[in-house]
Amino acid sequence: MEVPERYHSGQCLGQRAWTDSVGSSKSQSSLQSHQIVQTPFKMAQDVANVARRVNEAVEEGNNHLDLSNCKLISFPDGVFKVLRTVTENIQSITLANNELKALTNKFFATFVQLRELDLQGNVLTKLPDAVGEMEHLTSINLSQNKLTSFPDRLTDIRTLENINLENNQISEVPVQKLSSMPALKTVNMRSNPLDGQPPSISSLSFELVIDQ
Repeated sequence: MEVPERYHSGQCLGQRAWTDSVGSSKSQSSLQSHQIVQTPFKMAQDVANVARRVNEAVEEGNNHLDLSNCKLISFPDGVFKVLRTVTENIQSITLANNELKALTNKFFATFVQLRELDLQGNVLTKLPDAVGEMEHLTSINLSQNKLTSFPDRLTDIRTLENINLENNQISEVPVQKLSSMPALKTVNMRSNPLDGQPPSISSLSFELVIDQ
């Protein structure tokens, strides 16, 4: 498979890691200063790790992108460009155990065929509105983040089956909205400071997992 663009990590420590085919290094955000928080040597290793995984996804035509444990604090803009010829093939993305503070609308508008998204172990406080426009997403893992309220736009996803929000800071569950989701099977709300009396679980159309 011919690869028109590659995510490049072969430059020296502290330099920006993009090839000319992706865009001039001057026009791209520096992974060192904006996206990976580490010492220079470790940062270079993390950049190389991201580059290797992205290039493998393109070259092998994978439907899964694994960028877990990469010290990312945002999704690198350059990855969108490198993956642009294969984005419709990507059905599963793992961004677990990074330091992500937010995801953009562009992320969800780009990976429109996404079925599974793993975001556990980050520092997310909210999701962008575009997540509600996903037409194929069946599973999202948001456990161990910093969410203080239930991401309401998730209830707009008609294909969503499993939502994991364990170990956040959410106090209320929108039971009525969740009950209207046609495909929903499980919502995990363990280890959240839920207010008031728990709903009658036996009367719900989905499994609500909470602390007893």
